[in-house]
Amino acid sequence: QVQLAESGGGLVQPGGSLRLSCATSGITLSYYAIGWFRQAPGKEREGVSCTSRIDGSTLYTDSVKGRFTISSDNAGNTVDLQMSSLKPEDTAVYYCATGPVCQVGGTGYGMTHWGKGTLVTVSA
Repeated sequence: QVQLAESGGGLVQPGGSLRLSCATSGITLSYYAIGWFRQAPGKEREGVSCTSRIDGSTLYTDSVKGRFTISSDNAGNTVDLQMSSLKPEDTAVYYCATGPVCQVGGTGYGMTHWGKGTLVTVSA
C-alpha cells in the first residue's frame, strides 16, 4: 500500500524558512516522479516542484524559483522541500504526490498517490 506523509509545516514570518518532508512507503521512487503541490484558500491546487529519477528532471514553478529546493535522501524514501525567503502568498496546504510524469504549474491531474498535506502559514 502506497503511503505519503508530509511534515514540517507551521507558522513562519515573511522572509523566513521552512523545510517540508514527505516520507514515502510502499513505492519505489526510482520508477515515479514525486512532486510538491500547494493549495491556498480559494485557489486551485498548483504544482510547485517536482523531481524524477526516471529522466533526472527537477522542475520548479516560476514563483518559487531561487527560493525553494527539492531534494531526496540517498535511500530515496523521503523527499524534502526547503523553502526560503517565504512570502505571505506562499501560505497554503502543501501536498506531496507521486505519478508517472513530473509536472509543475498544473493541478496535479494524473498524479496517482497523495499525502494528506501540511499547512504552511506565512504571516507577521
